[in-house]
Amino acid sequence: MLLGHVWGLFTNPEKEWKNIRKENCSVGKCYCSHILLLAAIPPVSLFIGSTTFGWQLGDSPTTGFPTSFALKISILYYITILVGIFSVGALIRWMSKTYDADAGLPLSVGLAAYTATPLLLVGIMGLFQILWLYLVIGLPALAYSVYLLYTGVPIMMDIPKEKGFLFSSAVLGVGLIVLIAVMAATAILWGTDLLGLTPEYIDK
Repeated sequence: MLLGHVWGLFTNPEKEWKNIRKENCSVGKCYCSHILLLAAIPPVSLFIGSTTFGWQLGDSPTTGFPTSFALKISILYYITILVGIFSVGALIRWMSKTYDADAGLPLSVGLAAYTATPLLLVGIMGLFQILWLYLVIGLPALAYSVYLLYTGVPIMMDIPKEKGFLFSSAVLGVGLIVLIAVMAATAILWGTDLLGLTPEYIDK
């Protein structure tokens, strides 16, 4: 069922992780039933927010992006999310043997995808372009994603909770490295014209 596990991850995560593992769906099915739709929330919200509402810093005029530029960065943002989830899943698969777990790539990608669910949902805040609102809602979403990770790893990888804690910590570290790499790449592309992404601004 499309997005069928989202509610369960918030109401009874341990039970839902068990249901996800039982499904043992393919990478393609995981993407089609969960990732493709949820991953669209942040870039679509960014596009609408930056072209329709814009943002304001202090007493300065409200600023936004022209539609053509906003479309470029939103598409790139979407692709980055899709590739990022798969990359973390592949790294989980690679690390699994260290912890005597061999769940396969589909379950590893599923773990990465469902763990990211709160962060993808909170991407709707891109509509409003308000920094303090990002912090107020984004930090709890990040904390809950970490909780889902530590809850899900022992179940999805079928390992004891003690090993699951160590594995989860390793995955968290890898996730942070991937995030930093993406941010660095974004800064480089933002400051150059390699992909035509030199920032363009308009008054709203």
